[in-house]
Amino acid sequence: MKTKILIVDDELKILRALKFLLEDDYHVFTCDNIKEAKEIFTNEKINLVLLDLRLTEGSGLLLMEELLKIDRNATIIIMTAYSTIENSIKAIKSGAYYFITKPVDNDQLLLLLKTAEDKLSLKEKVETLENHLRKNLIGESSAIKDIKKIIQKVKDTDATILITGESGTGKELIAQHIHSGSNRSAKPFIAINCAAMPSELLESELFGYKRGSFTGAIKDEIGLIRKAEKGTLFLDEIGEMDIKLQSKLLRFLQEKEVRHLGDDKDFPVDVRIICSTNRDLKDEIGKGNFREDLYYRINVINIVAPPLRDRIDDLDLLVPYFIDKYRISFNKNVIGISDEAMNRLKSHSFSGNIRELENLIQRAVLLSGEEIIDLDTLNLNNPNMIKKNLDISDNYIKIYQGESMKDIEKKAIEFALEVNGQNRKWTADSLGISERSLRYKIKEYEL
Repeated sequence: MKTKILIVDDELKILRALKFLLEDDYHVFTCDNIKEAKEIFTNEKINLVLLDLRLTEGSGLLLMEELLKIDRNATIIIMTAYSTIENSIKAIKSGAYYFITKPVDNDQLLLLLKTAEDKLSLKEKVETLENHLRKNLIGESSAIKDIKKIIQKVKDTDATILITGESGTGKELIAQHIHSGSNRSAKPFIAINCAAMPSELLESELFGYKRGSFTGAIKDEIGLIRKAEKGTLFLDEIGEMDIKLQSKLLRFLQEKEVRHLGDDKDFPVDVRIICSTNRDLKDEIGKGNFREDLYYRINVINIVAPPLRDRIDDLDLLVPYFIDKYRISFNKNVIGISDEAMNRLKSHSFSGNIRELENLIQRAVLLSGEEIIDLDTLNLNNPNMIKKNLDISDNYIKIYQGESMKDIEKKAIEFALEVNGQNRKWTADSLGISERSLRYKIKEYEL
């Protein structure tokens, strides 16, 4: 079956020329306006697009952003007669796969499209694997079997669920598994990390706001709770939520209604709530950091995500899964792991749990030049050889007058990553934040 491709350009002769060039190898759709482009893209489920940078109706980059909201995996190639370094960088940063100039070099375009097709194929294979993992929790240990039994009993109910466990144990994966097997699976699954943003921003993200309700509120926003209508809202790291915002969340759980910031109207919402935490919430209640009434409201069903050290036998299933995933992602020929390397994994403590295992296998597949991952490629260093103490007087960062708090925070994170051998769990522990918060900061500062 031919790959579908959409060409968007307001010059009809260019549309005709490109269609003639590509129609032998592709199922080609063409249009010269934004409205029709969005309709074709959505209705035909197209994920390969040739898009002109400047359209009569407006910016091709704005259209690209709208298309990527519809399908974030779409591959979009920007075309323009106005080639500048600035335009190229802006296009790539906005999500373009590539940026080519007009008049289009036919051979270059055909090669580029072939490369884009290969990339899409890899994406689809990886997504198929990840969908399988969401729908089928990998593992045959007694702990995982117990979780599967609980999920079967509660998946189609509206009961709130609290998933507890150490960082890296796959709490969000369990939440996705509950959603994908439930009668809400056709509706949205929306996840938000409660530790990753300030309380005021988290409140506006969850509950929405009216235009003008605060500085920067330039339009009405319905919020994530309403966006998850008929589906599932996953509140990750619920233990990090500010105590004042907990009160507003409790009201929503009791009344099943949402009031936007700056509004006086309540909106009824039908959404299933799943929460997770790596904290001991009863301990947090005793410290005055978490509301006891909210705890009992979200903890109708408790699922404990087991640490990897308690399900070591599941490595026999998890390791091949991650090898497959990254073999496809990196287009490598790795097909397995040696007995010696697997035995070394089974004796490892895995303080970072499944997330640590995935990182180890990802690195090993990327670095391996052979079909089998051996002990040398696995490279499981002794943690005591890597981890350093942040309190040592030789370890310091320089702060200069006039630097912003963001500059200082970035320096602190870079420094902590370095002295902890790039180990994210140790780094997060040394900084006193969760691993998920650290990942958001790493992404924010492009570390």
